[in-house]
Amino acid sequence: MSGLACVVLAAGKGTRMRSALPKVLHPVGGRPMIEHVLAHAWALLPERVVLVVGPELEGTAGGFGGCAGSFDCVVQNEPLGTAHAVAQTRPLLEDFGGDVLVLYADTPLVRIETLAGLVRARRNGDRTAAVLGFRPADPAAYGRLVLNSDGTLERIVEHAEASEAECAVTLCNAGMMAVDGRRLFPLLDAIGDDNAKGEYYLTDLPAIAAAQGGACAVAEAPADEVMGINDRAELALAERILQERLRHAAMVGGATLTDPSTVWLSVDTRIGRDVTIGPNVAVGPRVVIEDGVEIRPFSHLEGVRVRKQAVIGPFARLRPGCDIGKGARVGNFVEVKNSTVEQGAKINHLSYVGDAGVGAGANIGAGTITCNYDGYEKSRTEIGEGAFIGSNTALVAPVTVGPGAVVGAGSVITEDVEADAIAVARGEQRQREGAAARRRERRRPGGTQD
Repeated sequence: MSGLACVVLAAGKGTRMRSALPKVLHPVGGRPMIEHVLAHAWALLPERVVLVVGPELEGTAGGFGGCAGSFDCVVQNEPLGTAHAVAQTRPLLEDFGGDVLVLYADTPLVRIETLAGLVRARRNGDRTAAVLGFRPADPAAYGRLVLNSDGTLERIVEHAEASEAECAVTLCNAGMMAVDGRRLFPLLDAIGDDNAKGEYYLTDLPAIAAAQGGACAVAEAPADEVMGINDRAELALAERILQERLRHAAMVGGATLTDPSTVWLSVDTRIGRDVTIGPNVAVGPRVVIEDGVEIRPFSHLEGVRVRKQAVIGPFARLRPGCDIGKGARVGNFVEVKNSTVEQGAKINHLSYVGDAGVGAGANIGAGTITCNYDGYEKSRTEIGEGAFIGSNTALVAPVTVGPGAVVGAGSVITEDVEADAIAVARGEQRQREGAAARRRERRRPGGTQD
């Protein structure tokens, strides 16, 4: 949206989380809640985004949001209320003539369309501001939006200060607000701290605007979009709501989730068409699942790309840095980490493949491991196209198995294997005829003890 600046408030202490981690860094859908809000702000294509943080986040805020967009950061050194927090942006926005959209970093579920609608409500009729409202099932603890007869906003009344008539109002304050940037800072200057906490509240702005002859609009949003997260229970509720959205979007996009309520996705998960995901699958951040893939039950994926028609699981774990090729198979109780598994390769049973390249059509037998760490550094294993690795093989990296080579079961491979060679590295089998019968005789009660 042209002529727009976004201010994201993230200076709250979040004491109810009872955590050493700042509240806004707790993840929802695999992403810190503050990054959800920054992503929503950037999606509006504003001219500027300003993040207001407390001292505990100063110096770390530059890493928020990855490279999705740029933002400026200011610090609210004293927690003197939401109006005081917005006022910290004055050096950056005092001359900004567009709309200033105020967002909260602990409200990660609001949709981009809702925020765009809030800005349009401000612009419609050139209102001083527009406030986002909602109608919760239980409005008991929320501030009320008191409207004039023409539908404009007269004032926001906190629940503790509301009269009986005002408590009967079901339209509540969600906190987010779009304000005409030309009028923002004069209005902030008029907000006082005459309240129980001695703080400057942004909720006083509509009443002050009305007293100065301005009018404020109201836009409404569903309650589940505007919930703020203040404790662990609300964090869990937000996760549940977001997961329902992500699952629905995956199914609308052409994926089959056989038991949707048991599948957990991340907000950045990308799922193609005709993908099947079984029960109890967990998908962490940075996962791409291409068309026609099957993810069988109890699998865990994070930081991987799974290419078309591959089959994963059941009980498989794909760790960050994996690229699983077209039609490849990674089966039950297999862990793959930082490895490339090329087209049609198979790792079907009980194996660990880490820091490796597995060539197209190669077969990795049950119980195979790549010994990639020597206690000091990690090394790679390269397995060529069409190679066959027998069961219970240990490949001690760095090592290369050439294309078409065969490694005998139970081998410990410490040197490179040439293409099309057969390598066996295990102790020579010895046999003593009749020894088993003699052992049984010795173990039998009353047997000879020679």
